[in-house]
Amino acid sequence: MDNLYRLDGKVPLQKAIPFGLQHVLAMFVSNLTPIILIAGAANPSLSQGQTAMLMQNAMFVAGVATLIQLYPVWRIGSRLPVVMGVSFTFVSVLSAVVANYGYPAMIGAVLVGGIMEGTLGLFARQLVRFIKPIVSACVVTGIGLSLFPVGARSFGGGYADDFGSARNLMIGALTLIVCLAWSCLAKGYMKQLSVLAGLIAGYIFSIILGKVELGTILDGGIISFPHIMMFTPEFHVGPVLSVCVIFLVSAAETIGDTSALVSAGLNRKITQKELSGSLAVDGYASALSSLFGCPPVTSFSQNVGLIAMTKVVNRFTIMTGAVALMLAGLIPPIGNFFASLPQSVLGGCTIMMFGQILLSGMTMIADCGFTQRNITIASLSLAIGVGFTTSTEADIWKAFPKIGQEVFAGNVVAVVFVVAMILSYVLPKNMEVTHR
Repeated sequence: MDNLYRLDGKVPLQKAIPFGLQHVLAMFVSNLTPIILIAGAANPSLSQGQTAMLMQNAMFVAGVATLIQLYPVWRIGSRLPVVMGVSFTFVSVLSAVVANYGYPAMIGAVLVGGIMEGTLGLFARQLVRFIKPIVSACVVTGIGLSLFPVGARSFGGGYADDFGSARNLMIGALTLIVCLAWSCLAKGYMKQLSVLAGLIAGYIFSIILGKVELGTILDGGIISFPHIMMFTPEFHVGPVLSVCVIFLVSAAETIGDTSALVSAGLNRKITQKELSGSLAVDGYASALSSLFGCPPVTSFSQNVGLIAMTKVVNRFTIMTGAVALMLAGLIPPIGNFFASLPQSVLGGCTIMMFGQILLSGMTMIADCGFTQRNITIASLSLAIGVGFTTSTEADIWKAFPKIGQEVFAGNVVAVVFVVAMILSYVLPKNMEVTHR
Protein backbone atom coordinates (compact mmCIF):
# COMPACT_ATOMS: atom_id res chain seq x y z
CA MET A 1 0.00 0.00 0.00
CA ASP A 2 3.01 2.31 -0.34
CA ASN A 3 1.34 3.66 -3.49
CA LEU A 4 -1.02 5.63 -1.24
CA TYR A 5 1.97 7.79 -0.37
CA ARG A 6 2.99 8.40 -3.99
CA LEU A 7 1.44 10.96 -6.32
CA ASP A 8 0.98 8.55 -9.21
CA GLY A 9 0.92 5.15 -7.53
CA LYS A 10 -1.70 2.63 -8.62
CA VAL A 11 -4.29 2.14 -5.87
CA PRO A 12 -7.29 -0.23 -6.21
CA LEU A 13 -10.59 1.61 -6.41
CA GLN A 14 -12.08 -0.10 -3.37
CA LYS A 15 -9.15 1.06 -1.25
CA ALA A 16 -8.98 4.55 -2.77
CA ILE A 17 -12.62 5.45 -2.14
CA PRO A 18 -12.46 5.56 1.69
CA PHE A 19 -9.53 8.00 1.59
CA GLY A 20 -11.27 10.15 -1.01
CA LEU A 21 -14.47 10.23 1.06
CA GLN A 22 -12.44 11.16 4.12
CA HIS A 23 -11.32 14.33 2.33
CA VAL A 24 -14.87 15.15 1.23
CA LEU A 25 -16.29 14.66 4.70
CA ALA A 26 -13.57 16.84 6.24
CA MET A 27 -14.53 19.87 4.12
CA PHE A 28 -18.14 19.32 3.11
CA VAL A 29 -20.01 21.52 5.56
CA SER A 30 -17.31 24.22 5.39
CA ASN A 31 -17.77 24.24 1.61
CA LEU A 32 -21.46 25.11 2.02
CA THR A 33 -21.38 27.46 5.02
CA PRO A 34 -20.01 30.55 3.16
CA ILE A 35 -22.91 30.38 0.69
CA ILE A 36 -25.45 30.26 3.51
CA LEU A 37 -23.83 33.29 5.17
CA ILE A 38 -23.54 35.35 1.97
CA ALA A 39 -27.01 34.44 0.69
CA GLY A 40 -28.44 35.49 4.05
CA ALA A 41 -26.82 38.93 3.71
CA ALA A 42 -28.31 39.56 0.25
CA ASN A 43 -30.73 42.42 -0.18
CA PRO A 44 -33.35 41.27 -1.00
CA SER A 45 -32.64 37.90 0.64
CA LEU A 46 -32.43 34.88 -1.61
CA SER A 47 -35.23 32.35 -1.36
CA GLN A 48 -34.69 28.96 0.26
CA GLY A 49 -34.96 27.36 -3.19
CA GLN A 50 -32.30 29.64 -4.66
CA THR A 51 -29.97 28.98 -1.72
CA ALA A 52 -30.46 25.22 -2.13
CA MET A 53 -29.56 25.47 -5.84
CA LEU A 54 -26.42 27.47 -4.98
CA MET A 55 -25.36 24.82 -2.47
CA GLN A 56 -25.81 22.14 -5.10
CA ASN A 57 -23.77 24.20 -7.57
CA ALA A 58 -21.04 24.73 -4.98
CA MET A 59 -20.54 20.99 -4.52
CA PHE A 60 -20.31 20.43 -8.27
CA VAL A 61 -17.86 23.32 -8.85
CA ALA A 62 -15.65 22.21 -5.94
CA GLY A 63 -15.42 18.75 -7.50
CA VAL A 64 -14.56 20.15 -10.94
CA ALA A 65 -11.91 22.50 -9.51
CA THR A 66 -10.34 19.66 -7.49
CA LEU A 67 -10.28 17.45 -10.58
CA ILE A 68 -8.45 20.14 -12.58
CA GLN A 69 -5.91 20.56 -9.76
CA LEU A 70 -5.21 16.83 -9.89
CA TYR A 71 -5.24 16.46 -13.69
CA PRO A 72 -4.31 19.83 -15.24
CA VAL A 73 -5.81 21.34 -18.36
CA TRP A 74 -2.92 22.98 -20.25
CA ARG A 75 -1.07 25.03 -17.59
CA ILE A 76 -4.08 25.25 -15.31
CA GLY A 77 -3.60 22.77 -12.48
CA SER A 78 -0.78 21.71 -10.17
CA ARG A 79 -0.88 17.86 -10.33
CA LEU A 80 -0.99 18.02 -6.53
CA PRO A 81 -3.63 16.53 -4.18
CA VAL A 82 -5.17 19.94 -3.52
CA VAL A 83 -8.86 19.83 -2.54
CA MET A 84 -10.79 22.93 -3.60
CA GLY A 85 -13.86 24.43 -1.97
CA VAL A 86 -15.78 27.68 -1.44
CA SER A 87 -13.54 30.13 0.40
CA PHE A 88 -14.24 31.61 3.85
CA THR A 89 -11.74 34.39 3.10
CA PHE A 90 -14.30 36.29 1.02
CA VAL A 91 -17.31 35.98 3.33
CA SER A 92 -16.98 39.40 4.99
CA VAL A 93 -16.41 41.48 1.87
CA LEU A 94 -18.95 39.57 -0.27
CA SER A 95 -21.61 39.85 2.43
CA ALA A 96 -21.11 43.62 2.34
CA VAL A 97 -21.28 43.64 -1.48
CA VAL A 98 -24.54 41.68 -1.70
CA ALA A 99 -26.09 43.78 1.08
CA ASN A 100 -25.26 47.09 -0.62
CA TYR A 101 -25.23 46.28 -4.34
CA GLY A 102 -27.20 43.04 -4.67
CA TYR A 103 -26.24 39.45 -5.50
CA PRO A 104 -25.55 40.07 -9.24
CA ALA A 105 -22.87 42.63 -8.28
CA MET A 106 -21.10 39.94 -6.28
CA ILE A 107 -21.16 37.63 -9.30
CA GLY A 108 -19.56 40.33 -11.49
CA ALA A 109 -16.87 41.14 -8.93
CA VAL A 110 -15.94 37.46 -8.45
CA LEU A 111 -15.82 36.94 -12.23
CA VAL A 112 -13.35 39.81 -12.70
CA GLY A 113 -11.28 38.93 -9.63
CA GLY A 114 -11.07 35.27 -10.59
CA ILE A 115 -9.83 36.05 -14.09
CA MET A 116 -7.27 38.44 -12.56
CA GLU A 117 -5.89 35.85 -10.11
CA GLY A 118 -5.89 33.08 -12.72
CA THR A 119 -3.91 35.24 -15.14
CA LEU A 120 -1.45 36.21 -12.39
CA GLY A 121 -1.09 32.52 -11.64
CA LEU A 122 0.09 31.82 -15.18
CA PHE A 123 2.92 34.28 -14.50
CA ALA A 124 3.65 32.96 -11.01
CA ARG A 125 7.39 33.14 -11.58
CA GLN A 126 7.15 36.91 -11.39
CA LEU A 127 4.66 36.71 -8.52
CA VAL A 128 6.93 34.45 -6.46
CA ARG A 129 9.73 36.99 -6.75
CA PHE A 130 7.60 39.43 -4.79
CA ILE A 131 6.35 36.93 -2.19
CA LYS A 132 9.39 35.70 -0.26
CA PRO A 133 9.49 32.22 1.35
CA ILE A 134 9.31 33.69 4.86
CA VAL A 135 6.07 35.47 3.86
CA SER A 136 4.48 32.21 2.69
CA ALA A 137 5.66 30.51 5.89
CA CYS A 138 4.05 33.23 8.01
CA VAL A 139 0.81 32.94 6.01
CA VAL A 140 0.64 29.16 6.59
CA THR A 141 1.25 29.69 10.31
CA GLY A 142 -1.44 32.39 10.29
CA ILE A 143 -3.84 30.02 8.55
CA GLY A 144 -3.29 27.45 11.30
CA LEU A 145 -3.85 30.02 14.04
CA SER A 146 -6.96 31.41 12.32
CA LEU A 147 -8.50 27.95 12.10
CA PHE A 148 -8.31 27.19 15.83
CA PRO A 149 -11.47 29.21 16.61
CA VAL A 150 -13.18 27.53 13.62
CA GLY A 151 -12.35 24.11 15.08
CA ALA A 152 -13.55 25.18 18.52
CA ARG A 153 -16.79 26.61 17.08
CA SER A 154 -17.47 23.36 15.21
CA PHE A 155 -16.62 21.28 18.29
CA GLY A 156 -19.24 23.19 20.28
CA GLY A 157 -21.94 22.76 17.62
CA GLY A 158 -21.32 25.55 15.10
CA TYR A 159 -23.74 28.47 14.96
CA ALA A 160 -26.71 26.48 16.24
CA ASP A 161 -28.77 27.68 19.20
CA ASP A 162 -27.41 24.89 21.39
CA PHE A 163 -23.74 25.85 20.92
CA GLY A 164 -21.67 24.55 23.83
CA SER A 165 -24.38 22.18 25.05
CA ALA A 166 -23.41 18.97 26.82
CA ARG A 167 -24.78 16.96 23.89
CA ASN A 168 -22.57 18.75 21.37
CA LEU A 169 -19.49 18.47 23.56
CA MET A 170 -20.12 14.75 24.06
CA ILE A 171 -20.37 14.22 20.29
CA GLY A 172 -17.19 16.22 19.62
CA ALA A 173 -15.27 14.46 22.40
CA LEU A 174 -16.35 10.97 21.29
CA THR A 175 -15.38 11.74 17.69
CA LEU A 176 -11.95 12.99 18.78
CA ILE A 177 -11.40 9.96 21.03
CA VAL A 178 -12.26 7.56 18.20
CA CYS A 179 -9.86 9.41 15.86
CA LEU A 180 -7.04 9.15 18.41
CA ALA A 181 -7.81 5.52 19.32
CA TRP A 182 -7.98 4.46 15.68
CA SER A 183 -4.71 6.24 14.93
CA CYS A 184 -3.03 4.43 17.85
CA LEU A 185 -4.51 0.94 17.45
CA ALA A 186 -5.07 0.42 13.70
CA LYS A 187 -2.42 -1.33 11.63
CA GLY A 188 -0.85 -0.48 8.27
CA TYR A 189 -2.64 1.82 5.85
CA MET A 190 -5.85 1.52 7.91
CA LYS A 191 -4.19 3.79 10.48
CA GLN A 192 -4.57 6.69 8.02
CA LEU A 193 -8.38 6.34 8.03
CA SER A 194 -8.66 7.69 11.58
CA VAL A 195 -10.65 10.76 10.49
CA LEU A 196 -13.15 8.67 8.53
CA ALA A 197 -13.53 6.33 11.51
CA GLY A 198 -14.18 9.29 13.79
CA LEU A 199 -16.72 10.76 11.37
CA ILE A 200 -18.65 7.48 11.15
CA ALA A 201 -18.63 6.93 14.91
CA GLY A 202 -19.61 10.55 15.58
CA TYR A 203 -22.40 10.38 13.00
CA ILE A 204 -23.87 7.22 14.53
CA PHE A 205 -23.65 8.73 18.01
CA SER A 206 -25.36 11.88 16.71
CA ILE A 207 -28.25 9.78 15.35
CA ILE A 208 -28.63 8.10 18.73
CA LEU A 209 -28.73 11.50 20.45
CA GLY A 210 -31.26 12.86 17.94
CA LYS A 211 -28.94 15.39 16.24
CA VAL A 212 -29.52 14.10 12.68
CA GLU A 213 -32.76 14.43 10.71
CA LEU A 214 -32.63 11.39 8.43
CA GLY A 215 -35.93 12.32 6.79
CA THR A 216 -34.34 15.25 4.94
CA ILE A 217 -31.85 13.08 3.04
CA LEU A 218 -34.34 12.21 0.28
CA ASP A 219 -35.50 15.82 -0.21
CA GLY A 220 -34.93 17.36 -3.64
CA GLY A 221 -35.49 14.30 -5.84
CA ILE A 222 -32.96 11.78 -7.13
CA ILE A 223 -31.16 13.73 -9.86
CA SER A 224 -30.90 17.50 -10.31
CA PHE A 225 -28.45 19.18 -12.66
CA PRO A 226 -26.53 22.32 -11.60
CA HIS A 227 -27.99 25.65 -12.72
CA ILE A 228 -25.66 27.95 -14.67
CA MET A 229 -26.16 31.73 -14.95
CA MET A 230 -28.80 31.90 -12.23
CA PHE A 231 -27.96 35.62 -12.01
CA THR A 232 -26.83 38.08 -14.68
CA PRO A 233 -23.49 39.61 -13.55
CA GLU A 234 -23.37 43.32 -12.75
CA PHE A 235 -20.13 45.28 -12.59
CA HIS A 236 -19.53 48.11 -10.10
CA VAL A 237 -16.10 49.68 -9.53
CA GLY A 238 -16.19 49.57 -5.71
CA PRO A 239 -17.10 45.89 -5.32
CA VAL A 240 -14.71 44.83 -8.10
CA LEU A 241 -11.74 46.65 -6.49
CA SER A 242 -12.46 45.38 -2.97
CA VAL A 243 -12.92 41.78 -4.16
CA CYS A 244 -9.72 41.94 -6.26
CA VAL A 245 -7.79 42.94 -3.12
CA ILE A 246 -9.11 39.87 -1.32
CA PHE A 247 -8.14 37.72 -4.30
CA LEU A 248 -4.52 38.81 -3.74
CA VAL A 249 -4.84 37.72 -0.11
CA SER A 250 -6.39 34.44 -1.28
CA ALA A 251 -3.45 33.96 -3.66
CA ALA A 252 -1.04 34.27 -0.75
CA GLU A 253 -3.17 31.80 1.20
CA THR A 254 -3.04 29.36 -1.72
CA ILE A 255 0.72 29.74 -1.97
CA GLY A 256 0.91 28.95 1.74
CA ASP A 257 -1.49 25.99 1.53
CA THR A 258 0.17 24.33 -1.45
CA SER A 259 3.65 24.99 -0.06
CA ALA A 260 2.61 23.40 3.23
CA LEU A 261 1.05 20.45 1.41
CA VAL A 262 4.21 19.75 -0.60
CA SER A 263 6.42 20.23 2.45
CA ALA A 264 4.36 18.00 4.75
CA GLY A 265 3.10 15.44 2.22
CA LEU A 266 6.01 15.13 -0.23
CA ASN A 267 8.92 16.31 1.95
CA ARG A 268 10.23 18.78 -0.60
CA LYS A 269 9.81 22.36 -1.74
CA ILE A 270 7.10 23.33 -4.20
CA THR A 271 8.13 24.00 -7.80
CA GLN A 272 7.22 27.15 -9.70
CA LYS A 273 5.25 25.08 -12.22
CA GLU A 274 3.14 23.54 -9.43
CA LEU A 275 2.62 26.93 -7.82
CA SER A 276 1.62 28.52 -11.11
CA GLY A 277 -0.88 25.78 -11.90
CA SER A 278 -2.39 25.90 -8.42
CA LEU A 279 -2.92 29.67 -8.55
CA ALA A 280 -4.34 29.46 -12.08
CA VAL A 281 -7.00 26.98 -10.90
CA ASP A 282 -7.69 29.13 -7.85
CA GLY A 283 -8.52 32.08 -10.10
CA TYR A 284 -10.14 30.57 -13.17
CA ALA A 285 -12.18 28.07 -11.14
CA SER A 286 -13.44 31.01 -9.07
CA ALA A 287 -14.52 32.73 -12.29
CA LEU A 288 -16.32 29.50 -13.28
CA SER A 289 -17.87 29.37 -9.82
CA SER A 290 -19.31 32.84 -10.32
CA LEU A 291 -21.13 31.66 -13.46
CA PHE A 292 -22.85 29.07 -11.25
CA GLY A 293 -23.79 31.85 -8.83
CA CYS A 294 -21.26 30.82 -6.18
CA PRO A 295 -18.47 32.64 -4.28
CA PRO A 296 -14.79 31.98 -5.13
CA VAL A 297 -13.19 28.60 -4.56
CA THR A 298 -9.74 28.06 -3.11
CA SER A 299 -7.50 25.37 -1.63
CA PHE A 300 -8.96 24.01 1.60
CA SER A 301 -6.68 24.23 4.63
CA GLN A 302 -8.61 21.43 6.36
CA ASN A 303 -7.49 19.01 3.67
CA VAL A 304 -3.91 20.24 3.79
CA GLY A 305 -4.00 19.37 7.49
CA LEU A 306 -5.45 15.94 6.66
CA ILE A 307 -2.62 15.23 4.22
CA ALA A 308 -0.07 16.47 6.74
CA MET A 309 -1.51 13.97 9.22
CA THR A 310 -1.97 10.93 6.96
CA LYS A 311 0.73 11.52 4.29
CA VAL A 312 -1.71 10.09 1.70
CA VAL A 313 -0.96 12.13 -1.45
CA ASN A 314 -2.07 9.73 -4.20
CA ARG A 315 -3.85 11.70 -6.96
CA PHE A 316 -6.19 8.87 -7.95
CA THR A 317 -7.29 8.48 -4.35
CA ILE A 318 -8.10 12.16 -3.98
CA MET A 319 -9.80 12.04 -7.40
CA THR A 320 -12.42 9.66 -6.00
CA GLY A 321 -13.26 12.42 -3.52
CA ALA A 322 -13.57 14.95 -6.35
CA VAL A 323 -15.99 12.62 -8.16
CA ALA A 324 -17.98 12.23 -4.94
CA LEU A 325 -18.28 16.02 -4.72
CA MET A 326 -19.53 16.22 -8.30
CA LEU A 327 -22.04 13.44 -7.66
CA ALA A 328 -23.18 15.27 -4.53
CA GLY A 329 -23.93 18.22 -6.80
CA LEU A 330 -25.88 16.04 -9.24
CA ILE A 331 -27.67 13.70 -6.81
CA PRO A 332 -29.37 15.63 -3.98
CA PRO A 333 -29.61 12.67 -1.55
CA ILE A 334 -25.79 12.35 -1.55
CA GLY A 335 -25.40 16.04 -0.87
CA ASN A 336 -28.10 15.95 1.79
CA PHE A 337 -26.35 13.05 3.51
CA PHE A 338 -23.02 14.90 3.64
CA ALA A 339 -24.73 18.13 4.67
CA SER A 340 -26.48 16.35 7.55
CA LEU A 341 -23.16 15.82 9.36
CA PRO A 342 -23.42 17.69 12.68
CA GLN A 343 -20.81 20.40 13.24
CA SER A 344 -19.64 18.75 16.48
CA VAL A 345 -18.57 15.66 14.53
CA LEU A 346 -16.50 17.80 12.17
CA GLY A 347 -15.02 19.72 15.09
CA GLY A 348 -13.89 16.53 16.78
CA CYS A 349 -12.06 15.48 13.60
CA THR A 350 -10.63 18.80 12.42
CA ILE A 351 -9.36 20.36 15.61
CA MET A 352 -6.24 18.17 15.53
CA MET A 353 -5.80 18.67 11.78
CA PHE A 354 -5.70 22.45 12.25
CA GLY A 355 -2.83 21.97 14.68
CA GLN A 356 -0.99 20.09 11.93
CA ILE A 357 -1.27 23.15 9.67
CA LEU A 358 0.25 25.36 12.37
CA LEU A 359 3.13 22.93 12.78
CA SER A 360 3.65 22.89 8.99
CA GLY A 361 3.94 26.68 9.05
CA MET A 362 6.42 26.55 11.93
CA THR A 363 8.45 23.97 9.99
CA MET A 364 8.49 26.28 6.96
CA ILE A 365 9.69 29.18 9.13
CA ALA A 366 12.46 26.93 10.47
CA ASP A 367 13.42 25.97 6.90
CA CYS A 368 13.81 29.68 6.10
CA GLY A 369 16.29 29.95 8.97
CA PHE A 370 16.06 31.69 12.32
CA THR A 371 17.94 34.79 11.31
CA GLN A 372 17.24 38.02 13.14
CA ARG A 373 15.42 39.30 10.03
CA ASN A 374 13.18 36.23 9.68
CA ILE A 375 12.43 36.18 13.41
CA THR A 376 11.38 39.83 13.23
CA ILE A 377 9.13 39.27 10.20
CA ALA A 378 7.48 36.16 11.66
CA SER A 379 7.01 37.43 15.21
CA LEU A 380 5.70 40.87 14.27
CA SER A 381 3.38 39.74 11.46
CA LEU A 382 1.85 36.99 13.63
CA ALA A 383 1.54 39.22 16.69
CA ILE A 384 -0.24 41.95 14.72
CA GLY A 385 -2.23 39.48 12.63
CA VAL A 386 -3.64 37.61 15.61
CA GLY A 387 -3.84 40.52 18.06
CA PHE A 388 -5.47 43.05 15.75
CA THR A 389 -8.12 40.63 14.45
CA THR A 390 -9.37 39.31 17.78
CA SER A 391 -13.10 40.03 18.03
CA THR A 392 -12.66 41.87 21.34
CA GLU A 393 -10.25 44.31 19.70
CA ALA A 394 -12.30 44.95 16.55
CA ASP A 395 -12.55 48.71 17.26
CA ILE A 396 -8.84 49.10 16.55
CA TRP A 397 -9.83 49.33 12.86
CA LYS A 398 -12.46 52.06 13.24
CA ALA A 399 -10.08 54.81 12.04
CA PHE A 400 -9.57 52.96 8.73
CA PRO A 401 -11.74 53.47 5.61
CA LYS A 402 -14.68 51.10 5.30
CA ILE A 403 -12.95 49.00 2.64
CA GLY A 404 -9.94 48.58 4.94
CA GLN A 405 -12.20 47.37 7.71
CA GLU A 406 -13.93 44.93 5.38
CA VAL A 407 -10.61 43.50 4.17
CA PHE A 408 -8.64 43.29 7.41
CA ALA A 409 -10.90 43.34 10.48
CA GLY A 410 -11.25 39.73 11.61
CA ASN A 411 -9.05 38.38 8.78
CA VAL A 412 -5.88 37.01 10.37
CA VAL A 413 -4.43 35.77 7.08
CA ALA A 414 -4.85 39.12 5.31
CA VAL A 415 -3.12 41.06 8.09
CA VAL A 416 -0.28 38.55 8.44
CA PHE A 417 0.27 38.65 4.68
CA VAL A 418 0.38 42.44 4.41
CA VAL A 419 2.62 42.96 7.46
CA ALA A 420 5.01 40.17 6.42
CA MET A 421 5.17 41.53 2.85
CA ILE A 422 5.95 45.05 4.02
CA LEU A 423 8.62 43.89 6.45
CA SER A 424 10.21 41.62 3.84
CA TYR A 425 10.91 44.71 1.71
CA VAL A 426 11.50 47.34 4.39
CA LEU A 427 13.90 45.54 6.73
CA PRO A 428 17.59 45.51 5.79
CA LYS A 429 18.97 42.30 4.31
CA ASN A 430 21.47 41.81 7.12
CA MET A 431 20.14 42.37 10.61
CA GLU A 432 22.44 39.99 12.45
CA VAL A 433 24.03 41.26 15.62
CA THR A 434 27.78 41.62 15.24
CA HIS A 435 30.15 41.62 18.19
CA ARG A 436 33.40 43.54 18.16
